[in-house]
Amino acid sequence: MARENWIEDTITAISTPLGEGGIGIVRVSGVDAISMVDQAFFSPKGRDLASSRNWSVNYGWILDKHNERIDEVIVSIMKAPHSYTREDVVEINCHGGVIPLQGVLERMLELGARLAEPGEFTKRAFLHGRLDLSQAEAVIDVIRAKTDRSHRLAVRQLEGGLSQPIRNMRHDLVGILAAIEAAIDFPDEVGDVEPEAVMEVIESIDQQIAQMLATADTGRILREGIDTAIIGRPNVGKSSLLNLLVRENRAIVTEIPGTTRDVIEEIVNIRGFPFVVRDTAGIRHTDDVIERIGVERAMALMEGADLVLCVVNGSERLQDDDMSLLEQVQGKTAILVVNKADLGLAVSEAECQKYLPDTPIVRISARTGEGLEQLEKTIVSQVVGGGMDLTGDSLVVTRARHKQALKEAAASLDAARDTLKQGLPMDLVSVDVRGAAESLGEVTGDTVRDEVIERIFADFCIGK
Repeated sequence: MARENWIEDTITAISTPLGEGGIGIVRVSGVDAISMVDQAFFSPKGRDLASSRNWSVNYGWILDKHNERIDEVIVSIMKAPHSYTREDVVEINCHGGVIPLQGVLERMLELGARLAEPGEFTKRAFLHGRLDLSQAEAVIDVIRAKTDRSHRLAVRQLEGGLSQPIRNMRHDLVGILAAIEAAIDFPDEVGDVEPEAVMEVIESIDQQIAQMLATADTGRILREGIDTAIIGRPNVGKSSLLNLLVRENRAIVTEIPGTTRDVIEEIVNIRGFPFVVRDTAGIRHTDDVIERIGVERAMALMEGADLVLCVVNGSERLQDDDMSLLEQVQGKTAILVVNKADLGLAVSEAECQKYLPDTPIVRISARTGEGLEQLEKTIVSQVVGGGMDLTGDSLVVTRARHKQALKEAAASLDAARDTLKQGLPMDLVSVDVRGAAESLGEVTGDTVRDEVIERIFADFCIGK
């Protein structure tokens, strides 16, 4: 939807998941939202929505075009600009079933509303200035948060935890630009700009950007989760390990080799960090066509994983399939999990270290839970260096888009610094300073292109 006509339509969508539930919500936003709903609303007390007070709640029924009752509802009125979108917004609270929700939605469409595009309510909040772009992105992160840590981080960004420092840095860069342009246009009145003062601002902002970029990997982990592959030959306890991490019997465990033939995936909360853990088929040479496909998938997942949990049966000596797999794990971010420690250990750490000298080794018993705490601690340490303090006001960059914009801003500041050191004219310095300011503006949406905005909101669910 083009930016110049986005305000003309009144939009509607179901804003709660479809299915059976106590309550479902149909949301309507736009200049005609209240009048549209009012046409279908019947109040037993004769009230009309058009004269309702802001933030009022109204009991009644939604009627179809034949004045038959669709559902008993509670209608909330939020008048512009005191609403999520800063437009008139009506939220129709229905019974949470597919039929009543769909019936109310279809009635709104009959009355002239347009079905909202994915993320269009939040997009309107952004275009009306209620949220900046990084805050709008945080909305979907709050919805999709898998752990308390990732939720706290998303809430902090929604509150402006990233936006405000970005704005402060951009404000300082715009101040430099204004001073340089004033000195060029009014040299007699203003005088020259001191290169030392400009350099001080540039280096301060460059340091702040470097600190932000240092958090980007941890931020990505908190938002997206770590792709983790559990690999090993058949019957070493891979499925038992998944069940242990998930703390429920998610995967089938038997004594028969090759039980797991397809990939089983679970999101696991490990010390506040989300891990997308995949249990794979046992890796071995096999003539079984179906099992061989599972082995190929397991190898592909191992190659693309952020973290590999390589499992061996610690109660017996390493076999040829074990040793071949250990060689393939070399150079990857991995943990060697020596399972079945409760049966006595026949595998020595020294023997394993011949293949994986720099890989941590953890002994566990997936059957009894022995070693689980140490394994979880090692898992977090391997991917996030022991974690990050998110209890205070720590600033964390979570998105690749933000990271790229910050890197481009840093590159522009480096170029401005080099220009200053060479003693070149200030108007040349201003070119790179302006580039840095524009890159920072991409984070908050002040300078972002329309196609980027469209791509961001297309990732949202319909109704948000």
